Amino acid sequence: MTKNPIFVILEGDQTGQELLDEALRVLTPNVIRLELAFERYDLSLENRRETKNDVVRKAADRIKETGLGIKAATITPGDPDDVGSPNALLRELLGAQVILRTGRRIPHIRPMGGVHAPIAVARMAVEDAYNAEEWREGEGLDERAYSTRYITRRTCRTVAEYAFRYAQRNNAKVFGGPKYTVSPVYEGMLKEEMDAAHERYPQVPYDPQLIDATYALLLEMTGEALVIPALNRDGDTLSDLVLKMFGTIAGAESIILTFDEEFAVKTAVTEAPHGTAPSLQGKNIANPMAMILAGAALLRYVRTEPATNASRAIYEAVFETVYEGTRTVDLGGSATTTEFTDKVIAAVKGKLEVWESLGTS
Repeated sequence: MTKNPIFVILEGDQTGQELLDEALRVLTPNVIRLELAFERYDLSLENRRETKNDVVRKAADRIKETGLGIKAATITPGDPDDVGSPNALLRELLGAQVILRTGRRIPHIRPMGGVHAPIAVARMAVEDAYNAEEWREGEGLDERAYSTRYITRRTCRTVAEYAFRYAQRNNAKVFGGPKYTVSPVYEGMLKEEMDAAHERYPQVPYDPQLIDATYALLLEMTGEALVIPALNRDGDTLSDLVLKMFGTIAGAESIILTFDEEFAVKTAVTEAPHGTAPSLQGKNIANPMAMILAGAALLRYVRTEPATNASRAIYEAVFETVYEGTRTVDLGGSATTTEFTDKVIAAVKGKLEVWESLGTS
């Protein structure tokens, strides 16, 4: 007997949890024609404090077993002596290596600078500036701040390999890169691995640029699909810019990936790239696109035909819903959160019904 795919549900805070609930409405059997098993872990700030982050550790252990997780936005407290970032801890526990975020043109939404081809940022999921040890020495204007960043060749190779494979699958160009001229030892390691990956995939167009030039040239890009390998911190800031160039940071999903020794995906955790938006909590006006797309993205990693069909149906339904005029406030519309989700659900049901009638997928 085939077991139902198990999605580890990582619950969150404020509007983040509300949008996760909307995404899960789409992932029900009466919508996607697929039975999924949900196992829930409460990653709200209150429960993380109460369990001293043990709930994050248990969730990570279960994701390693199932390979699949979907996460709501969570609060990261500012006090360094508090529970810290659940995202950083989860990535560390999973041994995550790549975070993929892809900006795409949203129908009827004018992108910045005329860009319309997809731009994917393949960012390091760990290392670099995050979780670096920091301290200060001295006093007054002579006080100095120090940070012990590091990156590993394994992570650099994984990011570069994934970027070139992704570009090959999606007819895209690998573009951009780190500031290796200023930091040839540290940032140069990623550049070395990008160059080596290009030798392994010579058919993939390759245009390495320094990170500052990458930012500037993005404003001139129009017709080429791009994949940008990036250090952890560079990728964090770059992906926010890229998503906003297409209209809203709530318009695309984020995927956290771990790989085996052959660079095959072992685990995938999807989420929305935006925060918990406390000012929108309880108002039913937040854009659920990113969380709904996170559910669609996770279905891809189930790797069965019904899951692949459901994933495609959700992706198409989300963008068709915007195209047909149902848009939330951030996209210039007046639809509520639930109204948008209701439209997506109706469209997914219709697509799967029609595809079945036509005998196609």
